[in-house]
Amino acid sequence: MKKSTYFKAGIVSASLIFATACAGEPDNNGAANEGAPPENNTAENEGNNEGDGEAEELAEGNDLIIATLSDITSLDPHTTSDVPSGNVQINIFESLTQFDEDFELQPNLAESWEEVESDVWEFELREDVTFTDGEEFNAEVVQANIERLLDPDIASPRIGQFEVIEEVEVVDDYTVRFHLENPFAALPAHLSTYPSNMVSPALIEEDYANMEEDGQPGDIINEEPVGSGMFTFDSWDPGDRVVLNANEDYWGDPVNVDSVTFNVVPEDLTRIGEMESGAAHIIDPVTPSDMSRVEETEGTNVFQTEAASITYMGFNAENEPFGDERVRRAVNLALNKENMLEGVLEGTGSPALGPINETQFGYSDNVEASEQDLEEAQALLDEAGYGDGFETTLWTNDSRERMDIAELAQADLSQIGIDVSIEVLEWGAYLDATAEGQHDMFILGLSLPTMDADYPLHELFHSDSVGEGNRFFFEDEEYDQLIHEARIEEDEEARVELYEEAVNHLNEMAPASFLYHPDHIMGYRDEISGFWADGSGLYQLQDVEIEQ
Repeated sequence: MKKSTYFKAGIVSASLIFATACAGEPDNNGAANEGAPPENNTAENEGNNEGDGEAEELAEGNDLIIATLSDITSLDPHTTSDVPSGNVQINIFESLTQFDEDFELQPNLAESWEEVESDVWEFELREDVTFTDGEEFNAEVVQANIERLLDPDIASPRIGQFEVIEEVEVVDDYTVRFHLENPFAALPAHLSTYPSNMVSPALIEEDYANMEEDGQPGDIINEEPVGSGMFTFDSWDPGDRVVLNANEDYWGDPVNVDSVTFNVVPEDLTRIGEMESGAAHIIDPVTPSDMSRVEETEGTNVFQTEAASITYMGFNAENEPFGDERVRRAVNLALNKENMLEGVLEGTGSPALGPINETQFGYSDNVEASEQDLEEAQALLDEAGYGDGFETTLWTNDSRERMDIAELAQADLSQIGIDVSIEVLEWGAYLDATAEGQHDMFILGLSLPTMDADYPLHELFHSDSVGEGNRFFFEDEEYDQLIHEARIEEDEEARVELYEEAVNHLNEMAPASFLYHPDHIMGYRDEISGFWADGSGLYQLQDVEIEQ
């Protein structure tokens, strides 16, 4: 039996990657701002070991084919926040900084950066970068992009990640300064994420002109995205595929493939069948229950890495009875999370003590995690006046993993008299409806791309994020103050202590039940080398080669 390729966050080396990956939640276990949904559970999944649907043509030549679970939602990096879109966008556009496979921050469009004052960061930019429409990359371009990202009219779902920026100052052609509302050590890490990708200034100008004619933000960028990245946009057939071509004029090392196609293949076994037949080189995701098939099939391999992400079950605090923290705590205590981890993920993930794991600065294992306690759960319901239980709904997207989790939660909650109806929504509708607060309970996740606790703890639970990342509609002044203090604190040990206090507070208030940190599990064929995915599940295609 072949062995899986497995990478542990923080200890991966480049030599290990290329030696073992010769053969990247949301996050495909993440969501919304969040990441792609995990696996679909459809009738077609159950019966055909060879895959379902019409046969695809076999991948030929030097054109890379990736079969993915979900379609993108947009090509505009400033107006989207899901991993499927990010996976395409990071190949068209680029950010100022980037994390390598060891989770170390590296230069990208910025060559260097320093904190010149406690609330001012200065970045020196590359001088040899041109957008594919001929526009030059410089400090004014950075200013235009960040100002667009922060523009309320653009309504970026990731604005909270950058709202600490008060002013972007152009010092000279290739020097830019970020003036902040308060000290913020995580800014360079935040500028590595795809919402801060740099778009051609000509396209930004055209998009704003279109908005003046009653167009929507991103309409023009979605038609013909222009960046400085390794690939150029070819086509997007919604619900079917996105095609990118190699950028022949790329400023950095050129890619080794002629094109990459992201095919939308929702059915689990169809994706595996396409990889086995050669119709796809890489598939994402592979469910834990299908790993053995991939490992045991000649010519196919498993890529597995610890995910920088969290999967959770959330409660809408604006809908009764979930406005009562005792009810939320009762639901949390009724869940058998170990059963979910072992029964659904087959032990491939790790237990969650809170919303962040050890991939993030600010993580601490000195927090009070919960275990199933049906007696205490019932006592809390009695105290809250719901001793006889109640009826409610639990939403999930059309994902095998999340639907299985929903069924386990349904069974757990029935033991304390809570009658749960499960409702399954299509991915786009699911994101829209939960953002609008139409739900009671829901299962979702978040990728943690900045490797710093500020982003997930602010994005998910701060009052400023209600209706965006905060789909719990949870507002708590004490929590908001803790996150603010941690954001401006310059001493690292003190920051960790504040985040520890914040996570303990969340576990007490229970706006969500933190279920697990999943692994990213993908598949690839033997002829693929140089492929890896980062902790957010973003495919790293720079060094991918197809053996001819």
